This record gives sequence, structure tokens and C-alpha cells, in this order.
Amino acid sequence: MPSGSFDFHIVDLDFSLDHQPELSEWLYQVIASENFESGNLDFTFMSDEDLLKINKEHLDHDFYTDIITFEYTEGKMISGDLLISLDRVKENATKLSLNFSDELHRVMVHGVLHLCGYNDKTEAEQVEMRTKEDYYLSLRSF
Repeated sequence: MPSGSFDFHIVDLDFSLDHQPELSEWLYQVIASENFESGNLDFTFMSDEDLLKINKEHLDHDFYTDIITFEYTEGKMISGDLLISLDRVKENATKLSLNFSDELHRVMVHGVLHLCGYNDKTEAEQVEMRTKEDYYLSLRSF
């Protein structure tokens, strides 16, 4: 039984996150498969502008992004804040001709994989990250 908790927050948007229990179970499985334990993960869904403000203030980056992950992992217990721009997810899904939910789940598992130690700075790391994302997305049953 997972020891942590997943919390989902929506900031000033007309949005409802479907399949929360299934999402939580799936993400717990991802974490366990990566040989980590689940701590507390807070997923916050917001607008481009809200995430841009955080990107500027905390990371000194002046650009839009789909996710910012703040890590509080201790040892094998992963915890963190995962801040997701629904505007970016929608735009990326449209550009890539993907279903919105599939792209949202990809971004969510992407953040979790960062907490598990994966990076995406180099081309090789990006390929490894995308391969992991695709694998874990294929395991969803909802």
C-alpha cells in the first residue's frame, strides 16, 4: 500500500480532472516500477500565465512550459510539487494531433519520472524519457 498521497488542485480554471483514483493508482505503479516509494505529490493545474510567472520568479526562465517540477525527494521516497499549464497541454495536444487526456497524462508521468531521477537536457536523455513515457502510458487501463 502506498504511503504517500497525491493531491490534485485546479487554479482559477474551468477544468475537472477525470479518473483521479485511476490516475493515482497508475502513478503509484510507475513509481513502484522505478523502485521508489510514493511520498506526497501535489499536482496543480493552472494557466500559461500563472505558470510563466512561477517560471520567471523561481527559475529565472521567461518562457512558457507545460510543467515545472519542484522536487522534495528524500532517498527513495519521492515527493514534489508538479505545476502543469493546461494551456500548454491543450496546445501541444492540438499541434501533435493527440487526445488532450493522453497529452495530460504524458506530462504528469513526465514530472513523476523527473522525480525518479530522469532528465531531458540532452538528446539521449530526451529519447530515454520519451521511451519511458510511452511505456507507462501503454499500461493505463482507463
